[in-house]
Amino acid sequence: MQIINHLGRYYILMSQAFTKPEKFKVFWRRLIIEIDTIGIGSLPIVMILSVFMGAVTLLQMAYNFDNPLVPAYTEGLATRDTMILEFAPTIISLILAGKVGSSIAGQLGTMNVTEQIDAMEIMGVNTKNYLILPKIIAALFIFPVLVIISIFLGTAGGYIACALTGEVSIDAYVYGIQYEFTPFYIGYAIVKAEFFAFIITSISSYQGYVIRGGGAKEVGDASTRAVVYSCIIILLFDLILTQLILT
Repeated sequence: MQIINHLGRYYILMSQAFTKPEKFKVFWRRLIIEIDTIGIGSLPIVMILSVFMGAVTLLQMAYNFDNPLVPAYTEGLATRDTMILEFAPTIISLILAGKVGSSIAGQLGTMNVTEQIDAMEIMGVNTKNYLILPKIIAALFIFPVLVIISIFLGTAGGYIACALTGEVSIDAYVYGIQYEFTPFYIGYAIVKAEFFAFIITSISSYQGYVIRGGGAKEVGDASTRAVVYSCIIILLFDLILTQLILT
C-alpha cells in the first residue's frame, strides 16, 4: 500500500514538473546551470573511470582468452563491445547515481527543510517545473554525451594497457576494435543512457521533494534513498532493456 502511495505521489510530482515553463528565459538559464552541474561537473570522474575500466577489461580479456585457438584480435573486440553494451551506459550511470542523485536529493531536501520551496510556492512559482524539469532535461541531454565519451576513453584505455603491458599487440587490438563494428550498439547504449538519466533525476528529485520537516539527518536519509533506489531501478531496467532490444 505504501509503495502504491509513493508511486501516486511520484506521478503527481512528475506531471506537475512537465508543464510549460512560465518564463522561458528563466527556464533556459536554469537549464544551462544544470547542464554545467550535472555534465561538466561529472566529466572528470567519468573520464578517469572509463580509462581504467577499458584498461582492466582488456587485461582480463587477455588473461581469459590466453589460448592459441582464439584469434589475437578477440581481446580488442570483446573490450569494445563490453564498453559499449554495458560498462559505459550502466556502470557510469550507477556512479552518476551516487554523485548526481545524492546532490539533487540533498539540494532539494535542504530547500525543503529550510522552507525555501514553500516560500517560492507562496510567491506563485511552480517549484516542480522550476526546480525539477531543468534537471531532468539537462540529464537527458548530457548523459548520452557522457556515455559516448566513456566509450571512446574506455577503448583508449585498452590501447594504453596494450602499450604499457604488451599483453596484446597494438595492431591486434586496433584490428579487434574495428572488426565487424555494429553501429546499432551505440544506439542501444544511448537509449539506456536516456532511461537511466530520467530514473536518476526523477527519483532523486522525488526523494528530496517529499521531505517535510526535520533537519540534516532527514536530508542525508533522502540522499541515501535516492542513490539506493536509483541503482536498483537502473539494474532492473538494464535487464528489461537488454531483453527488449537485444533479444
